Order: sequence, then structure tokens, then C-alpha cells
Amino acid sequence: MTIKQTLLAALVTTVAPLSLVAQAATFSVKEHYTKSELMIPMRDGVKLFTIVYAPKDQSQRYPILMTRTGYGIPPYGPDQYASVIGPNNNFASEGYIVAYQDVRGRFRSEGDFVHHRPLEKATGKSDESTDAFDTVDWLLKNVRNNNGRVGMWGISWPGWEVAMGMIGAHPALKAASPQAPPEDQFMGDDYHSGGAFELAYAFDWMTGNGVQRNAPTDQRSGRFNYGTPDGYDYFLRMGAAANAAQLFTGPVPTWELFMTHGSYDEYWQARNVPKDLNNITFPVLIVAGWFDDQDFYGPFRMFRSIEEKNTSNKTTLVVGPWTHGAWGRGGGDSIGAIRFGSRTGDYYRDKIELPFFNYNLKDKGEWRPAKAIVFETGTNQWRSYDQWPPKDTETRSLYLHDHGRLAFTPPPALGSDPFDSYVSDPWKPVPYTAQIRTSEGNLYTIEDQRFARSRPDVLVYQTEPLDEDITVSGPVKAVLDVSTTATDADWVAKLIDVYPSDAPAAMGGYQMLLTGDILRGKFRNSLSKPEPMVPNQISHLEFDLGDKNHTFLRGHRMMVQIQSSWFPMFDRNPQTFVDIYHAKASDYRAATQKVYRSPPHSSRIQLTVRKKPAT
Repeated sequence: MTIKQTLLAALVTTVAPLSLVAQAATFSVKEHYTKSELMIPMRDGVKLFTIVYAPKDQSQRYPILMTRTGYGIPPYGPDQYASVIGPNNNFASEGYIVAYQDVRGRFRSEGDFVHHRPLEKATGKSDESTDAFDTVDWLLKNVRNNNGRVGMWGISWPGWEVAMGMIGAHPALKAASPQAPPEDQFMGDDYHSGGAFELAYAFDWMTGNGVQRNAPTDQRSGRFNYGTPDGYDYFLRMGAAANAAQLFTGPVPTWELFMTHGSYDEYWQARNVPKDLNNITFPVLIVAGWFDDQDFYGPFRMFRSIEEKNTSNKTTLVVGPWTHGAWGRGGGDSIGAIRFGSRTGDYYRDKIELPFFNYNLKDKGEWRPAKAIVFETGTNQWRSYDQWPPKDTETRSLYLHDHGRLAFTPPPALGSDPFDSYVSDPWKPVPYTAQIRTSEGNLYTIEDQRFARSRPDVLVYQTEPLDEDITVSGPVKAVLDVSTTATDADWVAKLIDVYPSDAPAAMGGYQMLLTGDILRGKFRNSLSKPEPMVPNQISHLEFDLGDKNHTFLRGHRMMVQIQSSWFPMFDRNPQTFVDIYHAKASDYRAATQKVYRSPPHSSRIQLTVRKKPAT
């Protein structure tokens, strides 16, 4: 009997309705589902390994939920069952046909792996969009008892696969949920921000996922042995990013490609997803985390692109107080020392994710969401808005003043150009975390910044204690006028919520990182055309720090820190205008940086602030 015949025969078995099973304290996937392992042919003949879990109960027809991933779909083996299927624990007992697929070139699938393969519309070759279409088409025709509707979901890389499946989508795709989808990996997702290379994350990812495979396999790569717990020291000794090739356990083709595409050139532009998000006719649930250390910008870029290109589309943006992918598991009630007052993960899974798919794939329940469902940190409340950013907002600026002061009032105009300065030494870069670790991690996203404030190469500005709550709801931007004695330099700006000194326990004076980002100076005018900075000449910089929905509570202070390295999260800028990926030791030189703070060079942080209700 063929695999297909085995699947079709198994699906005629009938057991108790799933609605009754859902009442049980525990749910056995193996007892109530049939698992089949399939090789599904694509239009170019490549076959992709796919696992299908289908309900044994045949009293009703079920929609198909599909996820496509490069991270493997264990457990492999026809008798090995996953303990949870679908986006979360609710879906198995609810009743869905759930399909998992290894994308081409990964694990048990055939074909060659291309990291975030761009669309091949011009060439007519297969790509991730056509693979999603072909898979949906095959499942509809070959998996019995489906109701003709398909949904896609995925987090991170699988979220990107959802986005690709939305482009030129199969007509049966009726609901899609791209979650933390990287949408442009030179502009704030995964590998770069402001032209700077995310060294620690990229190295960790490539050693675990990028090593070239020799044949299909169901085995994951082992963890890379750094030989030390100290990533700061490890990457400092490694030197420029291109030197990593000598440390990998095998060929890593993607890393080599990265090292030859150091600007926003055709390689990266082809991987810009939002430009292709046209004709999206089905509901979309985009999910993000306020403290996502990997793919924070992607969901917002995707949301804005769909809103602009598909004005009648029913798209909802959900953002909670989560690190990367944390909404798919756990309670979501805290990150490190920061508490959020409720189990936000449970709320999302029970009240948002399951109702979204049930309504759109089963005509079950209700789904009348706001355009944006966002958690407000600080006050720890869910908010719903009919647009993002909300209508009742305005732009306000936090200005840098002398003596480390920060205020909403602009500084006075003076005859000279007052500034604050520091020496940035790439041989002693500012660490991004006080933790001793090799991988990037995610706790730094809310970490107490007191470890950085005392360094002489970090400028610190803060307000007086606030006499009223201030809520930021929307984009945050750094607007800096700077100069350097070098021909290149990085500029990092961080916005921080400072707790009162008398706050309970260890929270007294806690300097919570709210958001921060980086701009590599040579990309100040264009990410595609780097140009040297002119020594001692004032340059105007503007760069995004991301969206936020956060209330700075009365009695708290607002703080800004400015520095020129954030290591090893980002690679070191040698502070000479060179190919940084291949920089030599002699290229790394100390420089004096100046940040100006008086008109016409009033450095500031621009905030999107909720207006106060009229009295």
C-alpha cells in the first residue's frame, strides 16, 4: 500500500467527537489523530517532506492548518507523535487537519537550501511562494474530509514562510497569521539594523542552522562549542566578521554571501517582502512582541504595507509584552524582573488566536477585532485601536540639555555649538548586556542599564521625576547632530524608564531598557551607498528606535543613553571607512565623538505621545 493509500484508509476511522474530548483534563494527540508522513511533489519535481495529523473523527469536515519551516518538524517517524499540534494547545481538541512541512533543502525535504529564497517571478522557477501554493493544492486534493479552507501560521522563519505563502496565494487560503515575520533583513530584522551587523545572533544561528548539509536528514546540528561562556571575549578575539569562516564546523554558504553584501544592494532588496504584498484578500493576524530581540520591525512593516496596498483587507496587528515567540508558550506574565500583571500569553491564545482561525476557517464564534490590539506596558493593560498608531497622538521631543538633563522644552540658542563628548575605543566596546553569555539572548531587552551608565564612553541624560503619566503609542525616533574625529562611527540611542529610588525591593532605581537601536555612520544618507564621515564635521542623523505602547508612570524618570558600540550584539565599527566585514586589526582606532545639544543642532528623541483628554 502506498503512503497516500495508507493516509486515505486511515481517515475513515471514527471515534468520539472532538468536542467531547476537549473536556478532558489532558489530550492525547495519538489517540485522536492519525499521523502520516508524505513526500509532496512541487511543480519542478522536487519533493518536500510533510507530516499530516488528521482527526480520526469523521463526523465533520475540518479545515487545514499548515506551517512550513526550516527548523525541522519533529518527532520524525510514523509512530512518533507530537504532544501539541497546531499553533497552541487549543487546536488539537478543537479539531483541525494540521500539516507541517520541511522547506526545500532542509531536513528530510529534497532540493537545495537558499536562505530566505527571493521570489522567482521573473525566472519562472519554484520559490517559497510557489511551494506553498503547490502544497496547499496537493493537500486539498489528497487529504480526505477537509472543508476546502486552509490557514497558515508560523513564528519567525515560519512566519516569513507565511508571508511568502500570502504572495500569489492559493484561492483556498482563507486566513494567515505571520508571527514575528522577518520582512527585510538588512533593515532591522535578524541580521542588521541601521547597516550594522548583528554578530552574536548571526554567528549563533549560522552555526546551528547554516552549515551545509550533505543529504536529507532528521538530525539537528549540535550546539557550537565556544570554549568559553564569555561571548564578549570570544567575539573580541575573533576580530572582523569574515574571520568566523575559520571557526565553523563546515561550509556555511549563507555567511559567505553575507560577507560579500555589506550594503543594501540587490541581494537584500530582492528579499524585501513588503514590496510584494499585493492582492491580499483574506484576513491576516500579524503578531509581534514589544521585547522581541530578533524580528521586531518586520511585523510593523508588514502591517503598514498591507494597510497601504490592500485598503479593504481585514488585517489585525497584535502586540504583547513578549520576547521572540513567547506568545506561543508560557503565561507571558513577566520578563526577568518586569511583571505585567496577568497571563498575557494565555489571553492571546484563548481570546485572539483560536477565535481568529475558528471564525475564518470554521464559521464558528465571533471575530470582530480592532485594527490593533496592543498591550500597554507600564499600566499593564490591553488596548484596542481602530488604527496604529492611534488617532489621538502627537509628536513630542525629548531634548538633550547640559549637565545630563533631559526635557520636553528645547534648549536655548547659544553663540557656540555646545556638545558632550566621549572617546570610543573599538578595543574596549560598550557591552550590550551585563550577562556573561555567548548567544544574544533576550533578557537584555528589559535589562537594568545601570551597568552601562558609569562608563565614560556612554552619555546619560534624564528628566526630573514626572509629575504626570506620559504614554508613548507609536514610533520612537532618534534625531542626533554629531561629529567624530574618525571617518566612520556607530551611534546607539537607548530610551529607558527609570523607576523611583524607593520602588520595592530590587526595583529601586531600576533603569529598564524600553527600546534602542543603532545607525552605522557611513549609512547615514543611504543604506545602499555608504560614504565616509568627514572628521570634525557635524552630521545630522535620524534613525528609528521602533514602535512602543508604554506609559512612563508619574514619579518615574525618562532616560536616554548614547554610545558608539553595543557589543557583541553588533559587530565593532573600526571607525575607519573600510569594508568592516574584512577589517584588519590596524583598522580599529579610537575616536572622539561629540553630540550637540543647542539650536540649530538640538539632538533629541522624538516620541509619539497620547494626547491628554480634554477637560
